[in-house]
Parts: sequence; C-alpha cells; structure tokens
Amino acid sequence: MVTVKPFRGLRPAPQHAAAVAAPPYDVLNTREARALAEGNPLSFLRVNKSELEFDDSVDPYSRAVYERGKANLDRLQRDGVLRRDERPCFYLYRLTMAGKSQTGLVALTSVAEYDNGTIKRHEHTKPDKVKDRANHIEILDAQVGPVFCAFRDLDDLTAVFDRVTAAKPEYDFVAVDRIRHELWVVRDQKTIDALVAGFTALPHIYIADGHHRSAAASEVSRRRGASRDKLHDFFLNVIFPASHLRILPYNRIIKDLGGKSVAALLEAAAAKFTVTEANTEPTLARPHQFGLYAQGRWTLLEAKPGSFDAKSPTGSIDASIIGDNFIAPLLGITNPKTDKRIDFVGGIRGNQELVRLVDGGEASLAIAVYPTTLEQLFKVADAGEVMPPKSTWFEPKLRDGVVVSLLSE
Repeated sequence: MVTVKPFRGLRPAPQHAAAVAAPPYDVLNTREARALAEGNPLSFLRVNKSELEFDDSVDPYSRAVYERGKANLDRLQRDGVLRRDERPCFYLYRLTMAGKSQTGLVALTSVAEYDNGTIKRHEHTKPDKVKDRANHIEILDAQVGPVFCAFRDLDDLTAVFDRVTAAKPEYDFVAVDRIRHELWVVRDQKTIDALVAGFTALPHIYIADGHHRSAAASEVSRRRGASRDKLHDFFLNVIFPASHLRILPYNRIIKDLGGKSVAALLEAAAAKFTVTEANTEPTLARPHQFGLYAQGRWTLLEAKPGSFDAKSPTGSIDASIIGDNFIAPLLGITNPKTDKRIDFVGGIRGNQELVRLVDGGEASLAIAVYPTTLEQLFKVADAGEVMPPKSTWFEPKLRDGVVVSLLSE
C-alpha cells in the first residue's frame, strides 16, 4: 500500500511560473547556474543553488549559502511571486519533449514507507550529498526539489489522470530547453479521494531519480523526531506511470586505451561479443548490442549468449555487460565511479556527441549503449540490488520551483 498525501503547495502565480521554474540543483555546476540565472531575480536557482550568488571562494555547503536560499525563498513569498494554496491539493504535472508527454502526480509520500521499502530504491547514497540536502531542507524549512518516482500502470489511476488533464492547465509554458510544462491543480475532494484510493492499491512505487533527496527527507524526519503525521514525515514527489517514461542511453567514452590498439581490443572482444564492422553508425535494435566508435569508424558488438548471466537482474543490464566483459577486463577500468579514464555522456546528446569527442581528441573510444528499460529497473529494485553505475538517463527533467512543500503548517 502506497500513501499519497495532498498538501498546501507553495507555487508561482501563473504569470511568474516560467521565470521561476528552474533545473534541479544537481544538473548544473555553479558557473552554469550563474549564467542561467543572470538577469532573472525570480529564478528558483537562487533558492536551490544559492551559491551562485557568492564568489567561488565561498564553500557551497556553508550555512551562509543555505541561509541565502532561505532569504530568497522568503523574498519570493513576500513579493507575491510564490503563493501557498489555502487548502491541501494534489497537482498533475505534465512534461512534453519532442511530441512525447509524461504526466505525474505531485504529492507528498511517506518517509516511513521509504524507510521500510514500500518506496523502492536502486542506488546507494553518499553521506555528504545526503547531509547537504538535509541541511538545505532544515534551514529552508521546505522541500524544494521533488523526487521522481514511477509506478506500474493502473487503469483506475490512468482514468483519473485523463479526467483531470482534459481541463485547461493552470500553468502552460515552454522552458528555454524547449520542454513544455503544464500543471493542473486538483482541489475537488472526490478526485483527491480517488487518487488516494488508487495509490493505496499499489504495493510499491520506485525511485527513478532523487535517491539523495529521499534519503535527506528521511534524515530530516529523524532529526526532528519521526511522528508519521507531521509534514517533515513526508517528502515531495512526482509519481509517473511507467508507460509514460523512457530511459535514454547512458553512453561511455574512454580517454585512453591503456597502450592497446583498437584492433587488439576488437580481437580480444570477439571472445565475448560478435564483432561486425559497420560502414555507418549502427542502429542498436535490441538489448545487448553496442556501438564502438574509434579512429573514424563504427563497429557493432553483440554480446554472445552465455557471456553474461541472463537471469541476474543486475548482470543482464547492458551497462553491466559492457563493463564486465569489455571495459574492466580489456581496458583495466574496474571502478567506473572513480577512474578518470572513463566518462559518461547522456543519451539526450545523441551519438553525434560521441563522434565529436573522439574526432576532437577528447576521447580515444566511445561506446553507445542500448538503454535500460523501466522493467529492468523495477526488477533490480524488487531484488534489493543496486543498478550498475551510470545506467539510467531520464529525460526530460522535472523543474524545481513548480510546487514546493513547506514543512510548517
């Protein structure tokens, strides 16, 4: 059973929504955030990444930075840019990219259900990142960045989503990255009850992105004394049907080949992969196919049956297969999280970015990877395992500042 809770969202007045809404804190570095917020005093980056207002000598994790975020949040409320709904509501948030839409429920979800595994996770978290977000929540007394979750589709919930979104949205704007954002406010008690009942029928939801935000909410609840009925015992979430979502490839680039030639690598790879020269960029038509680009040429690799454990939820994911059978044994890169010889390129940039990096000399080899599926992610989480590093790239990204959860009534 999954608990969803309506809440009095703090959100922009409609005329300010486009100016306020901003990328999540962790997809931009400080320089990029500073450039994006320049000339826009309403940008929510001034709340969720307030170090942009300091010079680079200031520790971004200092109390002064968090307090600046709090001051900016207070200013937006004082100036009437952000307003709090008078009574608890749900919200439906739709993002549209390249003609494909995904619609999720904005709600509060239970820290206790995160802690007990009803809300399933698939990543480990880093204590320093959890501490940063927990301190941010504590000092702002607000959760400003939503977690992004998924659920296996349920007809009853689909029907409610469709009914609500048949009406005109309260927000409808296109951001600078050409993603369209729409928001509907659910005030009707009958609809609220239907959404609560629909999620109660689900055994689990799954974190797609936002593991550190979830863990930070749990930490704040622990610090304040978990009671299960206070606002700090819940966290801001946007929950999408799995059929609405897609995971893009998370590709790899190799900075140097460790003294080996491309020909020698491909010869060695033939023990675990079928190796086919490609005259043009290969189309990865199914799982376990990989495109390698080096020296101006593409090569198609396909993992041979028996070269990986097809029954393993984690070992059968393509990020594991290429890591276990090519990157680690042939290139000597055994820890992709720390090894500086490997880097990762989100699939939103396309294979042309891989070609650019190799042809420009920034990498010696690029590997295009078939995207992980939502069902694979679910299976890993159900098994209590951890996804391989850099195996999921979700796009489009939620924007911070569309709806905020204040922790005081």
